[in-house]
Amino acid sequence: MSAAGEKQRWHVDILVADGFVLTEVAGIVDAMRIANRVAAFPPFTWTYRSAFGGVVESGAEVCVKAESFAQKPEADYAFVIGNADPDCPALSVGTQIDRYTFRGAQVFLLAEAASRYIKERGYDGSHLSTHWENSDVLRERSGLFEAGNAIATEDGLVVTCAGMGATVDVMLAVLRRHISSANLMTVANVLLHEKIRDFSTRQPLGGARSSGSGDRELDQCLQIMQANIEDPIPISELVKVLGISARSLERKFRTHLNTTPNTHYRELRLARANNLLLNTNMSVREVGLACGFPSGFSGLYKGFFGITPFALRKQRRLGTISPQDLGKSDKT
Repeated sequence: MSAAGEKQRWHVDILVADGFVLTEVAGIVDAMRIANRVAAFPPFTWTYRSAFGGVVESGAEVCVKAESFAQKPEADYAFVIGNADPDCPALSVGTQIDRYTFRGAQVFLLAEAASRYIKERGYDGSHLSTHWENSDVLRERSGLFEAGNAIATEDGLVVTCAGMGATVDVMLAVLRRHISSANLMTVANVLLHEKIRDFSTRQPLGGARSSGSGDRELDQCLQIMQANIEDPIPISELVKVLGISARSLERKFRTHLNTTPNTHYRELRLARANNLLLNTNMSVREVGLACGFPSGFSGLYKGFFGITPFALRKQRRLGTISPQDLGKSDKT
């Protein structure tokens, strides 16, 4: 602790690897930058770090200049950024995590970094968090993984997080410990962050939460669709559950999403299939079945993505396609 009257600063190390997710870095750095601007005394400093130091490029082709990992880190917090590839060797930073926690620093693992930590530590993930997309991949790979859908989960000094836009919520939770409530609200307002969510908040959409469109029946419909990918529910059954007519549901989809219920449901399942094709060793048939396509999957996939599942797998093996090329470009 600082001496009486002395202004204290808190330092954050941001660990990045090639292809890091720019959204997550921005959520951390912009929150601190604004906090420094609105506080009477700037409370935060930060350093980018990587395994070897030097220039590191994000998946969005924006670069940061990093220092190498610290043998005896002095940071109060460390954030390990995801990079859209949970198998990336550079996300295997267990030694660094232990170095930070040994010295009392809290470590936040975002998205793919959280998935890598869960996998390497042999956890079933039930008490931890990662991005819902990575949770789906791990579940299909192992058949046992059942992570919760919270945006973040504290496990001692290690916090596993969904990442992406929820990074701002995680960072605001850190800021809350060190700046006044008025300054915290100002930071959120500058970021146009309407509601500060706590860690237990469930992830939207893929995390089985409504879309927030403001239309109750539409949000309920989208939630049901998300929860029933493998065994799609016919639209005729959906409208019965919702208690509205098929025409009314069609009008809601046209008004809010500019599409039809059937088209939206099919594209939702194809997007999930694309994720599994890129990130698991499931056969094409298994992927089709897991996403509610007992037949005709390859044709539907090609019609939507412009390439057959088999050609996609071949290009991936040859190294001519990456997760950023299809389906997982910063999870957009």
